[in-house]
Amino acid sequence: MFRFMYEHKTNLKHAYESLITQQTQQTQQTMAMQMQSKPKVHFKQPSMVTPTMVTLAMVTPTMVTPAMVTQGKTIFIQIAAYRDPELVPTIRDCLSKAAFPDNLVFSIAWQHSADDAWDNLDAFSDDPRFKIIDIDYKDAKGACWARNKLQQQYAGEDYTLQLDSHHRFIDGWDQELIAMHERLKSNGHKKPLITTYAPSYNPGNDPAERTMHPWKMNFDRFIPEGAVFFLPAGMDDAATEPVPARFYSAHFAFAAGCFVMEVPHDPDMYFHGEEISIAVRAYTWGYDLFHPHKIIVWHEYTRSNRVKQWDDDAAWHEKNTRSHLRNRTLFEMDGLTKPADFGMMCDFGPERTLAEYERYAGISFKRRRAQKYTLQHGVPPNPAPNPDDPSEGYPTEEEAEFTHCIELVGDQLGCCSFCAVIYEDANGMSLYRRDYNASELELHLNQSAHATMRFHSTFKTGGKPYKWIVWPHSKNDGWMTKIESVL
Repeated sequence: MFRFMYEHKTNLKHAYESLITQQTQQTQQTMAMQMQSKPKVHFKQPSMVTPTMVTLAMVTPTMVTPAMVTQGKTIFIQIAAYRDPELVPTIRDCLSKAAFPDNLVFSIAWQHSADDAWDNLDAFSDDPRFKIIDIDYKDAKGACWARNKLQQQYAGEDYTLQLDSHHRFIDGWDQELIAMHERLKSNGHKKPLITTYAPSYNPGNDPAERTMHPWKMNFDRFIPEGAVFFLPAGMDDAATEPVPARFYSAHFAFAAGCFVMEVPHDPDMYFHGEEISIAVRAYTWGYDLFHPHKIIVWHEYTRSNRVKQWDDDAAWHEKNTRSHLRNRTLFEMDGLTKPADFGMMCDFGPERTLAEYERYAGISFKRRRAQKYTLQHGVPPNPAPNPDDPSEGYPTEEEAEFTHCIELVGDQLGCCSFCAVIYEDANGMSLYRRDYNASELELHLNQSAHATMRFHSTFKTGGKPYKWIVWPHSKNDGWMTKIESVL
């Protein structure tokens, strides 16, 4: 339906009337359920999307020039903020650095505590450009839930920009993004999606510690729960245009406004799995992913001096476990079958298939493997594998590197001064061992309310290890009880 809708403008109004009606009903049902469960979430009434507004947003622009922004092109800015002292500085910098700040519409999921006197949005409460969802932090259910809430306030703006609540911007960032987007369209990319892990800044020493080189996103690994992790990497200095990408960043993503309706955030996701699921869903909706070749924004990665949702939520582990299961179900990993009631709005799109994304990106979800070209961080699309190569471009068992992260609660190790991390095969043969002294253990401790210890290991092996062991040692008690788990 949607392909026909875009290619045939005369049918656009009717198709979107049906979709808007369905979206409105879903929104009303969701809000009714929320009222029954009494979450203290107060909405400013969003403007209704009309078919006419969406039709205007879908008109194909002419050849791009930066002056196009002056034609009144609007940007729907999505910010999910959780008790973040950087929220107000981010908003002010976003406005002051925009070439046309009057064309910006902010949708903010403001998750805050009355104890945080600094967390105050009164300066924007009467500004017609702002749609602020007032959420008591005790009612928050995670990043994806919040992003889905704020997306329900979309009202037909021409473009959308998804951010976190801790950023800095270049001068004229809005003009740059629109020009970049429209150049990609003029080059034959019907639905560009510009996204990346933005280079870093430090609020405590800004602008001195800004990274002044654009970043891209590289494949890192499949984690044991099934999600794909990525790592930032420097962009090639020779890049003069946006670079094709495999992956999506939830803290910086710019696209046509309809992206909000076609690829909404799944409210049943918690955190991990968010980005890889949206990357694939966007691709199957016909979006071509790109990393920008120049800096547009900076992002703060340290998470220091601010509380995270999982710090306040004693049940975050359960939410995270359910989220991982939902992500594996979406990709039908580990023998799972996607049920009929999975949810159309959070499933793959009609333009391309999951198999086409896997060929494009060089990733197999069911096998939890990446092709050699992907591991070497080659620019997509991946080359077609040699038909005579039975491995289809994937590493053989002998070539493959095994990657795993063991996560323990800090007090599981007790008062140890040393520990060994060991992987064994089914016969008890050691395949890998690394020893950590006291200072290294301190570096691995994630200082949070939940104080977790994470041990990342990567090594070559002829097959999957049978189990892992963490064996702590104390100066007073010697070798302590082994902590182990079958993989």
